[in-house]
Amino acid sequence: MPSDVVEILESEDWAGGEHISQCRSAWKSALKWCLPSLLAQNAVPPRQTAYLDGMRGFAALLVYWHHHQHSAHPGPLAAIMESGFGLNNEYRFAAFPGIRTFFNGGHYAVSVLFVISGYVLSIKPLTLVHAREQAKLADHLSSALFRRWARLYTPLICTTFLFMTSWHLLGLWTRGAKPQSSYRGELWAWYAELKNFSFVFNCGGVPWLSYNFHLWSIPMEFKGSVVIFTSVLAFSRCRRNARLLLEAGLVFYFLYIVDGWYCAFFSAGMLLCDLELLAAGDALPSIFTQLQPAKKLIFHQLLVVSLYMGGVPSHSTDVADLRKNPGWYYLSFLKPQAALNYAWFYLFWAAVLFVASVPHIWWLKRFFEMGFCQYLGRVSFALYLVHGPILLTLGDRLYTAFGWHAEAQVRNLSGWVDIVELPKWGPLGLELSFLVPHLILLPVTLYCADIVTRAFDKPSMKIPQRLYAITLGHPTRPSQPGDAVGLSNLFTTNVHQSTT
Repeated sequence: MPSDVVEILESEDWAGGEHISQCRSAWKSALKWCLPSLLAQNAVPPRQTAYLDGMRGFAALLVYWHHHQHSAHPGPLAAIMESGFGLNNEYRFAAFPGIRTFFNGGHYAVSVLFVISGYVLSIKPLTLVHAREQAKLADHLSSALFRRWARLYTPLICTTFLFMTSWHLLGLWTRGAKPQSSYRGELWAWYAELKNFSFVFNCGGVPWLSYNFHLWSIPMEFKGSVVIFTSVLAFSRCRRNARLLLEAGLVFYFLYIVDGWYCAFFSAGMLLCDLELLAAGDALPSIFTQLQPAKKLIFHQLLVVSLYMGGVPSHSTDVADLRKNPGWYYLSFLKPQAALNYAWFYLFWAAVLFVASVPHIWWLKRFFEMGFCQYLGRVSFALYLVHGPILLTLGDRLYTAFGWHAEAQVRNLSGWVDIVELPKWGPLGLELSFLVPHLILLPVTLYCADIVTRAFDKPSMKIPQRLYAITLGHPTRPSQPGDAVGLSNLFTTNVHQSTT
């Protein structure tokens, strides 16, 4: 909250009795809810891994921008953004290698988010593995697995329920929505679809949720989390080099043997985390320490490779089409047989190299530690949840008003068509009439993400944690290693972990 507001609320003029004190407290609470947390946060020194939060937030912003670009530029224009620079003599700024990430980088951003998730989920358990704290490791993994489903799906359930309700409460036309004839019927349809979507081992049906198409990655996030928890547990008693080889082997299996690309992202994040923890303890294998003198040059080169790979043409899933794109003919032969959609193979290397490079490139790490990136990191999950519904409601109406509309918008939003006449000056993706609506769309989306973070996201972390403590029988104190004596005995018998 701004300091001048706090000073007014806490001044003596307001302290005229118990009733005034209660009013002051109510006003302070109301202002905290009305003001974005960006204004309410006090400056604090960044944590050692704060750059990961900034990367997560910036990646969520790229997903927002990707979907808006494709919504306003459908068909041939979207195909240009998804194609290689120069294909069919289309030399657009938005398709230039590296630059295209800021126009069509949604899948690149999702790939980075998956790698970051694998990294973050591994930090605490791998720290315990390195410290040979097997009992604490068992306690941590049981708690993490207990809470994970609720952590991911509770905000999803709440936001899709509100979005679904708005169809009947407000009666607004929403692109892609097929409302039921009654709200009662809508509730049943929402429940029936949601229960199947929440069962992550379901092998049939469509892989997305019709109440928010953009949330297709949530089941993959949960399955990747299970891969991390079980892998850390399985490798916890292995020697250092054996553990690293097993982690690398898991990545190879998911990427080259089977089409488990999203599990490869998580596993690679776990491997990167293990290497960073070993580096912090000066315990890296000699093959890495020998490269230390050239570390700065190596990571800058890996960053360049990452940005190029992140712009893999994605207008088709046929590798023959990839070879037609300038600059991708020889790279196309790297695709393994197991990869059904070649794009995720190249995005894997792009995301892994990017996450590996950032902590070793000071200016890039500093960028992600900036206040705005840190704010985006705090609201990143909620931004991912709400940007789609806002795009399909407010976004469609604003784009239609500024001249960006297709047949569906003209037919259903006839009163909004071309209300504001602005020229479509500028390069593809940066037209004046496309950018102006974001003066409204971006603040509204961030504000809604801020509200959803406080209303649903943070409780989805705290409530499962309390429930887990209750199941242990001592909700008022944190879990202790002794609470899992039976299980810990399985880990503490003849424990020996070599560092060679």
